[in-house]
Amino acid sequence: MAKSKSVYRCQDCGYVASRWMGKCPGCDSWNTLQEEAVVAEAPRARGRGSQGPRKAGQAQRITEVNSEDAVRISLALPELDRVLGGGVVPGSLVLLGGEPGIGKSTLLLTVAHRLAQKGLPVLYVSAEESLSQTRLRADRLDALHDDLYLLSETNMDVVEKEIQKIKPQVLIVDSVQTVYVPALESAPGTVAQIREVTARVMHLSKGQGLSTFVVGHVTKDGNIAGPKMLEHMVDTVLYFEGTRHGSYRILRAHKNRFGSTNELGVFDMQGAGLVEVPNPSAFFLAERNEGSPGSMVMASMEGSRPVLVEVQGLCVTTAFAHPKRTALGVDTTRLSLLAAVLERTAGLSLAGQDLFVNVAGGVNLNEPAADLPVCLAIASSLQNRALPAQMIAVGEVGLSGEIRGVPRMEARLNEAAKMGFKQVLLPKSNAKKVDVPDGVELISVATLQDALDRVCTY
Repeated sequence: MAKSKSVYRCQDCGYVASRWMGKCPGCDSWNTLQEEAVVAEAPRARGRGSQGPRKAGQAQRITEVNSEDAVRISLALPELDRVLGGGVVPGSLVLLGGEPGIGKSTLLLTVAHRLAQKGLPVLYVSAEESLSQTRLRADRLDALHDDLYLLSETNMDVVEKEIQKIKPQVLIVDSVQTVYVPALESAPGTVAQIREVTARVMHLSKGQGLSTFVVGHVTKDGNIAGPKMLEHMVDTVLYFEGTRHGSYRILRAHKNRFGSTNELGVFDMQGAGLVEVPNPSAFFLAERNEGSPGSMVMASMEGSRPVLVEVQGLCVTTAFAHPKRTALGVDTTRLSLLAAVLERTAGLSLAGQDLFVNVAGGVNLNEPAADLPVCLAIASSLQNRALPAQMIAVGEVGLSGEIRGVPRMEARLNEAAKMGFKQVLLPKSNAKKVDVPDGVELISVATLQDALDRVCTY
């Protein structure tokens, strides 16, 4: 007879202890250890099966592997295809996270319908809603198709039997925290259950060549609930961002084994579901207040796509001994560095000023090309003088005040011309190597002081 015992497992990191402790030794979280019953049983072989794109247990020469097995499947949603790297790879496991009500189920039901229209059988496992509730959403999205199968089930054993019966090419599990394995005595959503359910889904995906999407809940900190191991097990981690009261949604890839993690997808949540936004630049600049001090537009590269965004700066006389440096969308350490360069090389007095920098639309600017727009926005706010409304700026700022070149300048210039901007402030090293679009004037600068002199009048 199998002998049972109890262990205490951390619900954040998965650390296992033999007794309860208030603080987890693995991740230093408090009150996260929960008791779980463990049944000791003989180890069983866990293979991926003899079905699928490769034979189990047999090594192959890399030159003999058929690369056609990894041909991507287009999801008929260009924004999502771009974030995934050109489509979903057969046998891959994609984890989608986001705040409650942000539109995760809506997005995946739309994907399921588009794939079913292409003749691919899709199994949508709804572990949180009944079949009638999912059907109501499908009616609203006009996502009805005979090749789209619905299953309202939380038992992983039943899900596996239905997969063997239907033999879909695409599997969607909504969500991984609500599915459970009956062999484990722990409750659904615990670390043990999440790990086991994800492992089973992964083996199904790899063994049978299923393209699988799973939905993951997020914590109050915005991270995907469950152990960090969950993100390591999957091939791709996508985050759906936005506000429940706003209509626009941004899709980012935080991990992607088959593509870049710098791509960005933009959607608009409407009454009939999610609608793609093919021109993000127009979206991010739609509510820009031209002629306002502290505003500068820059051309950012989000993966392979140039996007125009507005960088806003605000200078306020501080009421504290140490002035604040607050940034949203820009690294705060980088902001402090740029403020020091402005004081030292441009002679601006920022020691008594609280600095606030924001990138409108919720975009995160991680590239050095945002340095020059940030400096110009701060200088404009400090002097209360508006910058030219039809100008964009791009450039990296060095510690000695020099303006360094940035890559992909031609793509940035073409995007600026498409959006109707007439002037581009750019590094002198870039101005010599690009083809200038019609109607665009290049203003090349070598130093930060030169840029301020060309743009701002003090």
